[in-house]
Amino acid sequence: MSLAGQRVLVMGMGRSGVSAARCALAAGAKVTVTDMREDAPEVQGATHIYGEHRESDFTGADLVVVSPGIPAAAAPIIAAQAAGVPVLSELAFASQWVQAKGIPIIAVTGTNGKSSVTWFIGQLLEAAGYSAFVGGNLGTALSELVTSGERPDYAVVEVSSYQLELPGTFAPTSAAVLNLAPDHLGRHGTMENYGSTKTRIFGQMTSAGFAALPHGDDTNPSGMLTHGETAATALWLDRHPGVTQNDDTLLLQGTPDDGTVDLSPLRLLGTHNRQNAAASVLLCVCAGVPRAALNLAVLTALPHRLEPVHTADEVTWVNDSKATNVDAAMVGIAGISAPLIVLLGGAGKDGSDYARLNEALSRNTRRVICFGAAGGDIASQLAGVDVQTVGTMADAVSAAAASARAQDVVLLSPACASFDEFQNFEERGEVFAALAREAAT
Repeated sequence: MSLAGQRVLVMGMGRSGVSAARCALAAGAKVTVTDMREDAPEVQGATHIYGEHRESDFTGADLVVVSPGIPAAAAPIIAAQAAGVPVLSELAFASQWVQAKGIPIIAVTGTNGKSSVTWFIGQLLEAAGYSAFVGGNLGTALSELVTSGERPDYAVVEVSSYQLELPGTFAPTSAAVLNLAPDHLGRHGTMENYGSTKTRIFGQMTSAGFAALPHGDDTNPSGMLTHGETAATALWLDRHPGVTQNDDTLLLQGTPDDGTVDLSPLRLLGTHNRQNAAASVLLCVCAGVPRAALNLAVLTALPHRLEPVHTADEVTWVNDSKATNVDAAMVGIAGISAPLIVLLGGAGKDGSDYARLNEALSRNTRRVICFGAAGGDIASQLAGVDVQTVGTMADAVSAAAASARAQDVVLLSPACASFDEFQNFEERGEVFAALAREAAT
């Protein structure tokens, strides 16, 4: 697709914004990049407007591409739309090229588990002999695939609700919304709006596609998630048509390759990993991968998601930094049966109800150490468990090391964002791993 001579404005110079700008330049566009930060990254060949967003740049563009961190309700975006200028998320922008090349897209969203399922699908495809791009909201922007010149067999993308505010013509071959739980309400306002934003992932799918949702009330509260008016075949993640689990057997019905898949080779612990594996199998089969080619023995845990990072003196340290909300932390806590010291804290999110952690913590948790900006708030909502409040994550690791006994697991499963101390959850997890190794020496 050519953008020769078109005026493209890219808003927000994070990783995806930089990638989108380079993509537009490669397509022949006249690119302007804008960011409120004076020191935002520069893109060679682009015009830089930093420290402000000038409305005239938005209303005078032929296309505006928006990074996911910027709400669709931002005033410059509204001004561009009022002037008739198309506005797309980076994912929607890049997907135009991917779809034009005929590369099937497997897309995964949901409050929790989407990174793990994306990661699992990439592993399953590689083991089955297929080449795959794996990215989107997970690590590598889809625009990177466009500029690479590569043509993989599949593009597997994690999709955030932020990216789905401006979905354009994004049309995956198979897609799933894994679950819905309170998160990002500071941006989306209500659970209903959050859920409807998630299901925009199905909006442009064709009749050749497959769209999967959960049915149970624990993953789809009050049935807020619906398939809507999608042209894709509607499937379920926990009933038929779709996929169900019975002990170590998955049963697929209503898919391109119905039948059973053996779940017993899966080595990962936790009910959530079995559910994630089931969703991964369903999405692969619906994208055209034969059931017989799928080997669940190859699946390994995603970095920063229940990842053991150190063991010393019979104490195991586990990095679950990806658990950035209450529901994700509940899954992490429930996934370990050993005595626990749990580290909770960081930058709190609007609408978080930390009291919901009490049931999970009551099973086998010896101590909870709360830290960071939300540490005091979390501690005030916990009951029935020994709670200690400290300042930073380094303080929390030191306190955990002092409290740990043989056979304990020290679990960082924060239930919060990382932005009070760290740039992202990856940095938080890496620092936790380094601190754990130091504390245990």
